[in-house]
Order: sequence, then C-alpha cells, then structure tokens
Amino acid sequence: MNIIALVGRLTADPELKHTQSGVAVSRFSIAVDRAYTKQGEEKQVDFINVVAWRNSAEFLCKYFSKGQRIGVQGSVRTGSYMDENGIKRYTFEVYADRLEFVERKEQNSSPAGTNYDMGENQADFENMPIPHEEDLPF
Repeated sequence: MNIIALVGRLTADPELKHTQSGVAVSRFSIAVDRAYTKQGEEKQVDFINVVAWRNSAEFLCKYFSKGQRIGVQGSVRTGSYMDENGIKRYTFEVYADRLEFVERKEQNSSPAGTNYDMGENQADFENMPIPHEEDLPF
C-alpha cells in the first residue's frame, strides 16, 4: 500500500507548466512540521517535494500561494539517476492525487473568488449528531 497524507505550508508560489503534449503539471514543495521537538530546541521541519498533474495542477496554481497551508493526499515515487559526475542520486517525491484547503483565507487579504466557503452547509455539518457506536456499520 502506497498512500501518504501531508499537511504543510507552500514554500513558494506554485507555477503551472505544460509538458510537450500539453498536460498541465506543477512541481512544488511544502514545509511539514515534525510532530515532536526536544525541549529547548527549535521546531524541526521537513521539506517535501510534490508533483500535481492536470486539473490538480491547475487548481493548485489558481487558488494557492506561498505560505498557505495545504493538505496533500497521494503516493510516494522514488527513483534514481546518475549525475554529471557519475554519482548515483536518489529522488523522493509525492504524486498528489488530491489537494485540499486546510485554512480559510481572511476575507480582506485574498483576491476575489479565491475564498473557500462552505456557506450554509457548514452549519449543517457542525450540527450533525455523532452516531452511537452500535449504530456504526462496521
């Protein structure tokens, strides 16, 4: 099973590019905080490379910007290549299947049309009763 889920902050504004055959792609990096920090030490962060394709790449570049928190779900891809000095280098990146908003942008700090707003449905979701354990189907 190769499934990964990450929440982090974009390290730069994402850029939309296209392959020679016209497929949209965006390669970006997110800073992910480590869960544990030793007392007296600074918070540790991992920088994870991610690739989004097609509609996901277009969505990313349209609605996300540097510093914004983002949720990424996908799979890990590894590889290797020989550099110009004949040294074998290894690659590790996440291929994004799904990108999600993790935080809301403030109304006055975002361009028109980029806020993610659940509207009236948010109240319905927040007031939804939690089922009892015996009512669950599993």
